[in-house]
This record gives sequence, structure tokens and C-alpha cells, in this order.
Amino acid sequence: MVIRMGKAGKALRQILETYNISQNKLATTMGVNRSTVNNWFNETRDPSAEALTEIVAALEQLNTQAADQFLLLYLGRSIDREG
Repeated sequence: MVIRMGKAGKALRQILETYNISQNKLATTMGVNRSTVNNWFNETRDPSAEALTEIVAALEQLNTQAADQFLLLYLGRSIDREG
């Protein structure tokens, strides 16, 4: 699977705006600087694979639907939370 540069930032922007989650709230939940989240949000930098895992974990804490939607937008698939 090829994931284009900026795809994570586009997905993150859409999720934060749709679910009314501030960049600061996500950064605090992740334990990173807001400027780091802002770089992803504005597609200045792409998050690392490790950071993507942390983004999903933080979104799960804040709003499970937001986490699921982020995965759907970014990977084109969702996860099965049943079972």
C-alpha cells in the first residue's frame, strides 16, 4: 500500500475539525508539543509510524468514533471493535 505525503495531515485536520478536538487537546493527550500536532495538521511534516499509533491511541481516549474515522480516512479501512 502506498500512502502519499500529507495524507495523515489531511485526515487529522478533517477529524479534529469534525469532532471539535483542538490541536492542543490532542497534543496534551499524546504528551507532545502543540507545535508537533500543528506541523501534522498543516502538512508541514508527516507523523512517523510510531506517532500514527500514538495519534490513534489519543483519539481513542478522546472520542472512539474520531479514532475509527481517522483510520478509515488514512488507511481506507476500519478496525473491528467487536470480539
